[in-house]
Amino acid sequence: MSGHFLIVEARFYAALADAQAAGAIAALQSGGCSFERVGVPGALEIPAAIAMAHSGNRHFDGYVALGCIIRGETSHYDTVSNESARGLMELAVGQNMAIGNGILTVENEDQAWARADLARKDKGGDAARAAMAMATMRREFGHDGA
Repeated sequence: MSGHFLIVEARFYAALADAQAAGAIAALQSGGCSFERVGVPGALEIPAAIAMAHSGNRHFDGYVALGCIIRGETSHYDTVSNESARGLMELAVGQNMAIGNGILTVENEDQAWARADLARKDKGGDAARAAMAMATMRREFGHDGA
């Protein structure tokens, strides 16, 4: 598949974001796709950034959402996890957008690294592959614009 994708990465945990992005970039490149990257402060900002990009003047075939939410001592984890996922789902369903959700929701940093590391679970790569698959499906159903 070829196409042009936007990687939107929450930079709250910068080293984890870089690890996830490495997997996403490798997957997109192996799929013959071009990409751009943009960083946002945290996972809650990812859906808004994707919506802004989608309504702008540039064309993207799909979007790769990357971030990490690590459970803390308060209920903030639940809010951020649920609302970021809800925001992405609303965009995907409501606007027929191809989005790969690579926002990690984990209990601790060890779990985050296991999922972010390209050599282990490579969830960044999985999110990029999901975005490419959904962009292909979108085209097959006759949606040729972003």
